[in-house]
Amino acid sequence: MKIKAFTSRYVNREYIVPAAFLVLSFAAWQFSGLSGSFVTNQVITRFIRDGLLVLSLIIPVVAGMGLNFAITVGAMSIQTALLVMIAYNIEGIPGILLTIVFGTAIAILTGYLIGRILNRVKGKEMITTIIIGFFANSIYQLIFLVGFGTVIPVANQDIILTRGIGVRNTVDLSMYRNTIDKLWMIQIGSIEIPLFMILVMLLFAGIIYYILHTRFGQQIKAVGSAAETSAILGIDTDKVRIKVMILSTVLAGLGQLIYLQNIGMFDVYTAHLNTDVISCAALLAGGASIKDAKIRHALLGIFLFHTLFIVSPQAGQNLFNNAALGEYFRSFVAYGTIAFALIMNIKNEKR
Repeated sequence: MKIKAFTSRYVNREYIVPAAFLVLSFAAWQFSGLSGSFVTNQVITRFIRDGLLVLSLIIPVVAGMGLNFAITVGAMSIQTALLVMIAYNIEGIPGILLTIVFGTAIAILTGYLIGRILNRVKGKEMITTIIIGFFANSIYQLIFLVGFGTVIPVANQDIILTRGIGVRNTVDLSMYRNTIDKLWMIQIGSIEIPLFMILVMLLFAGIIYYILHTRFGQQIKAVGSAAETSAILGIDTDKVRIKVMILSTVLAGLGQLIYLQNIGMFDVYTAHLNTDVISCAALLAGGASIKDAKIRHALLGIFLFHTLFIVSPQAGQNLFNNAALGEYFRSFVAYGTIAFALIMNIKNEKR
């Protein structure tokens, strides 16, 4: 009986946030007036755009490092590589492949540095990753506002500001847009299903699942559950944590590349700014916590969080004749989800 009671309490706690999102999403959809096919198409698009960014958060959580807000560094790594390709007019598949290679190299380096920093602030990883994100953003802005056109020569002058220094605010990605999104596109009524990209997302989910069930994955779980005991057993906890951050940063970079090529426009100085908050909120919306995250939490959270994200502005317009309220509600949902999940975690620890 005690086991059943414990299981029941665990299940209720795990799914209380997804249940709340499901109710809110359904209610907002009813007031939005949007068709089911429109919402479905938008959610599928968001699943492709943001899926890998959310999945990149799982391994750090399992390793006991909390939510990795420094995935923005991975996003900036791939954006740096992408801007270099655009600067030298390398288009299409070759440009995408070179972006992956160059961006992954930068992400490995930055992930290693982040891991080294987090090993010095154990127990304060989440706040530290937020600060790292701000610091990395300052360096990124400096490079592309001042470095491009001065220290870094640029062949493609179309992306440079009229003063001859710095990159324009917005860069067209028509040379890369939907390079892979339109492969194996299936039409079912008015719903478009990009089968290839969905399979790519599921492949990455499978890779993460596989990693967590390898010997290295067992070390990650051991470090996350009891770091001191793991060290006594001979596991190099610092090295494991560094590898975890490298993996997370690389996955986030690849996720940002998928996001940008799907949109087709690149806001050079702002495209990466909300990747951390939105991705963390989506993961938590699926029932994850700062100490426990699984593939199912990420996949479920993407659908629930982005459904509410899509329908809330129109619901606000119809209810209050003010679309701005819906936009404010979007921000409230994103930050509120993180706050609510943190409160639930604190309550669970006290229990």
